[in-house]
Amino acid sequence: MEDVVNAIKNNRIEDLSKYFDNIVPVTINNNQTIYSRNQAEIVLKDFFERNIPKDFLILDNGSPNSGSKFIIGSLITPGGMKYNVYILMKQKGLDYYLQEIRLNKE
Repeated sequence: MEDVVNAIKNNRIEDLSKYFDNIVPVTINNNQTIYSRNQAEIVLKDFFERNIPKDFLILDNGSPNSGSKFIIGSLITPGGMKYNVYILMKQKGLDYYLQEIRLNKE
């Protein structure tokens, strides 16, 4: 999960995309669309180009069960815009893959 957090903090979506599953549900401002790995990377690069991270604060994280992990955070942009961020990772084999990401304006 540390790599996922660092990828967001440093606006390195190509690093984040390493953890994408084949299908990635992306929610931006309460509009959810299901994308392929490549499409999700393009959509998130566009979002983060328009909302460059100034800071990303982890508010909560955990493992509701042995096969999944989540992060709840607050993304702050240089203009003071804040987004609530929710990321769900699920285990497949030995690795964890991003199963869902939500970015909603506060």
